[in-house]
Amino acid sequence: MSFLEGLLWLTLNIYHEARSEPQIGQLAVAHVTLNRAAQKHESVEEVVREPYQFSWTFQKNSYLPTEADAFVNCLKTALEAMTTPDFTKGATFYHRQDVHPDWAEGMTYVAQYGVHKFYKE
Repeated sequence: MSFLEGLLWLTLNIYHEARSEPQIGQLAVAHVTLNRAAQKHESVEEVVREPYQFSWTFQKNSYLPTEADAFVNCLKTALEAMTTPDFTKGATFYHRQDVHPDWAEGMTYVAQYGVHKFYKE
């Protein structure tokens, strides 16, 4: 996968998962995506499109952004994440603070950024 394809899929994931989050929350979501790609030796697209990992991929026709300014902001965030060190201490999972998924009990809590709690295996 090319750098630009990875950048596009990372941007889409940030946009759909965290566009209303502060910059730090968007970067954290980006680093989770990149950490998974590195850990699994997969492309960003493969990580994002893996079944049942990111809720926005469950719905057909949901890939296209509808908020241009937010998409451009997420693109800048994705580029920053791809060119700066990971500050999430290797986080590979996250969830909104208002839910309590069973899988989180077996994970190591890392931090909260915005409305998401971050974990690593």
